[in-house]
Amino acid sequence: EPILKRTYGIGVYQEQMMQIARDLAGFTLSQADTLRKAIGKKIKSLLDEQKERLMSGMLANGIDKKSAEVIWELFPPFARYGFNKSHAACYAMIAYRTAYLKAHYPVEFTAGLLNAESNDIDRIAILVQEARQSGIAILPPDINKSFVAFTPEGDPPSGGIRFGLLAIKNVGEQITRAIIDERLARGPFKNFEDFLARVHHKDLNKKSLESMLKSGVFDSLSIERNQGLQNLDDILKFVNSIRKNSTTTNSGNSLFGDSMPTGGTLKLKPAPPLKNGEKLVWEKELLGFYLSDHPLNPYIDRLKKANAQPLDKLREIKDEKTLFIAGGIVTKIQKIFTKSGQPMIFATLEDFSSKPFEVVVFNNTLEKTLSVWVENNVVLVKGRMSWRNGEPKMICEAAKRLEA
Repeated sequence: EPILKRTYGIGVYQEQMMQIARDLAGFTLSQADTLRKAIGKKIKSLLDEQKERLMSGMLANGIDKKSAEVIWELFPPFARYGFNKSHAACYAMIAYRTAYLKAHYPVEFTAGLLNAESNDIDRIAILVQEARQSGIAILPPDINKSFVAFTPEGDPPSGGIRFGLLAIKNVGEQITRAIIDERLARGPFKNFEDFLARVHHKDLNKKSLESMLKSGVFDSLSIERNQGLQNLDDILKFVNSIRKNSTTTNSGNSLFGDSMPTGGTLKLKPAPPLKNGEKLVWEKELLGFYLSDHPLNPYIDRLKKANAQPLDKLREIKDEKTLFIAGGIVTKIQKIFTKSGQPMIFATLEDFSSKPFEVVVFNNTLEKTLSVWVENNVVLVKGRMSWRNGEPKMICEAAKRLEA
């Protein structure tokens, strides 16, 4: 009772279990620490050895065998959750405070999470999925509304979290800050030409402009994404012309030193509008997830009709004999050769779940389904579950592509 009184009779801290071993079984500090390691590392052979020693010690101290066995039973389950007291107290405080913030300030809390994980695109995709499930809208990046990081914007239900410019692949911190500083100093950009004329930075180059165009940053300035990309060379010439004029102005050769440098008029050649599928591919590539739509939405009815299991549900299936059907979009293909020289592939499949799923296609099946395994294809896969090293995979036995 003195050892467990403060935690209501439940062993919570590693120190408590060590104290039980010392007080009831006569363990030394060193022996108690060995017991702690056996529990913490889940080393069965060492744990069995400690059980014998602990039982012998308790019996020697006059504790009856039945009580000693009950006391021992406190130890194995403890390995699933026990920490030392300092860690447990810190984790409890963090858990309590973050739970409070998540409950009362869900948008701000989620924005903070996204910013903390901004360098991990895969993690961002999972957090975005969770945010949407909680009813929090993830708003697209916008040249006049986005800041460096993810930012809460507006009030529910119309508000949400605005995608930060720095989270776009190939858009660096310096150009991001240059854009925002200019916008804060002189107001929103009126149009695309105004943006190009006002932002003078070496990192406003082909790579960053292409990424911003593809991810829809300039959509609110009425620049269609594909039109911008098809005219990218002319846009860069316009930017260079502005920079030259700006250099001339700043050198003192102009009577209008305070006027806006210009590079003539930007005229964009017409281009066919971007197809929705291609737009989604670009969003996935540059933002880490599908933002404006999901490529599987047009296939929902066909996936249901085929009785395709959600990938999250497949992860819970331990049955390795029954055939199951899965559906999704192929996001990655890795081809290897077996020791016998036969080709096989590992295909990454994604659906509306938060995590991608791996499908293994051996050569005999690959020969029949080779045309199916192309990135961005939507496919139906029939196969068996396989659990190796604790990771679920599907061994493909048949597959077909779903046409749009």
